[in-house]
Amino acid sequence: MVTNPKAKGLPLACQQWLKRLLARGERFAIPEIADYEVRRELLRANLLKSVHRLDNLKQTLEYIPIQTETMVLAAKLWAEARQTGQPTADAKALDGDIILSAQALLLADETTEVIVATTNVGHLSRFITACDWQLIN
Repeated sequence: MVTNPKAKGLPLACQQWLKRLLARGERFAIPEIADYEVRRELLRANLLKSVHRLDNLKQTLEYIPIQTETMVLAAKLWAEARQTGQPTADAKALDGDIILSAQALLLADETTEVIVATTNVGHLSRFITACDWQLIN
């Protein structure tokens, strides 16, 4: 939403929200899995202005690359979700929600609150109560 050059409605509100919080000095980061999911759709739709805006955003905000530790935790979360009958994606899918959840969990600690800004609360909310992080919808 924040890369939409002709933002109206919810995307515009999202852009304004981000600008307000950045002006207050809040820390924002782009998880690599989120960049991947947004970028692939922008490229598929040939929205090159938005791809350029995403590239610029990556230069402005912190970027969180996917680390081995993230993927190890994501595999554990993926297995647990399936063992409890609560998968977040098809069994053959990469499952970006699980990878994002793992990144958020690894960033959160006693001094760092992690907030995931998303419109996909359904899948991600399965990890909130157990993992003590929030979603902004």
